Amino acid sequence: MRKLIAGIAAASLAFALSACGGTDNKSGSSGADSSTEVGVVSWWSAGSEKDGYAALQEVFAKQNSGIKFVNQAVSGGGGSQAKQKLQADLAAKNPPDSYQAHAGAELSADIAAGYLQDVSNLYDEFKLRDAFPKDLVDRVTVDGKIYSIPSNIHRANVVWASKAALDKAGIDPSKAPADLDAWLADMQKLRDAGVKYPLAVGMAWTQLELLETTLIADLGADNYNKLMAGDLKWDDASVTKAFTHFDKLMKFADPKFFGEDWEPAMAGVIKGDGTQAYSVMGDWTPPAFKTAQKTYNQDFFAWPVPGTDGVFDFLADSFTLPVGAKHADGAKAWLNTISSKDGQIAFNIIKGSIPARSDLTDEEIKQFSAYQQDAMKSFKSDKIVSSIAHGAALPLTVTEAMNTSLGKYTGGSLDIAGLQKEFAAAAAK
Repeated sequence: MRKLIAGIAAASLAFALSACGGTDNKSGSSGADSSTEVGVVSWWSAGSEKDGYAALQEVFAKQNSGIKFVNQAVSGGGGSQAKQKLQADLAAKNPPDSYQAHAGAELSADIAAGYLQDVSNLYDEFKLRDAFPKDLVDRVTVDGKIYSIPSNIHRANVVWASKAALDKAGIDPSKAPADLDAWLADMQKLRDAGVKYPLAVGMAWTQLELLETTLIADLGADNYNKLMAGDLKWDDASVTKAFTHFDKLMKFADPKFFGEDWEPAMAGVIKGDGTQAYSVMGDWTPPAFKTAQKTYNQDFFAWPVPGTDGVFDFLADSFTLPVGAKHADGAKAWLNTISSKDGQIAFNIIKGSIPARSDLTDEEIKQFSAYQQDAMKSFKSDKIVSSIAHGAALPLTVTEAMNTSLGKYTGGSLDIAGLQKEFAAAAAK
């Protein structure tokens, strides 16, 4: 993260000074007005995210009866619309009181531009250094400062497997293939058995999630981390191997879904209708299976992407305290709620993620689904790497460029070698 901040700070400085008139360290009104309400920007406006967010707001209301919560959620594009509006508002020095972002490198440009306050003191006040795993605190720390507080933890390198489809080829859905080549062989078996497109893939960010997991599988956790840090080149032979695997996997996906979001793209896996066998998707998917009345380890199974067992591809939704927030005290109350036990339990049970807190009792853990309990164990024991697609590993401008390149690739104007070169160019910037 320090490298990322240093790399973009110079580029951000001129923009920040011209757009913002320099860095304003004032947190907004500090009088009674500052604690009367809190306006929060997020992209949680549909499905289980919306329901979990509503549960979180209920906890906030109980904990802060005198503070009005103003929901400023922005729909569309898996968060892209919210992020575009945020950048305009931040540049105009009209920030919300708090806003959602993926913890990690996604915030690097906002930090460099001076948009965010250091909330390290809140980690001390709320005793979060004891409640959050040290590995998580380290990943959100930049030169000794922290700029956001996670509300949850998600895992990206998960394959969701449909028993109905795999039964057609006589494949055991409870067992993960040994590696990517074995997984590709199973997909060919499925195609031969009549499942034409066994792999469910949607719009560009879902493709990027699939690609990052092939990188993890072929590079291993240590070299993947080196690639993200710029210590391994994007034209390395191991990286080329991962792009080749990605290209082969994409040939088992139905192109008609390449413009769809994750849920419609993997509808066949969720419904268990036998038309799709697998999807690589984060663990916000269990609520969709629940709605479809499908049972974990019966109708559908979940395991790490082949070759990534023992690795946890990490992302987290987090919230910030912007410089110039009009209701800074209300924002601090919101940050207290989203990091509290009650808030994290209420929210994550519904959303499908796991709490960022590691101090839950056995009785509290029992409230979560079997999958979530498995994920909690994995997060404690596995090697942690950061997700590209979900803003933890690379700055937002880099992932946006990569998503654009994926659009060229699926549109036919870029082959796999060209895609690798464009990813290298994006990372270099």
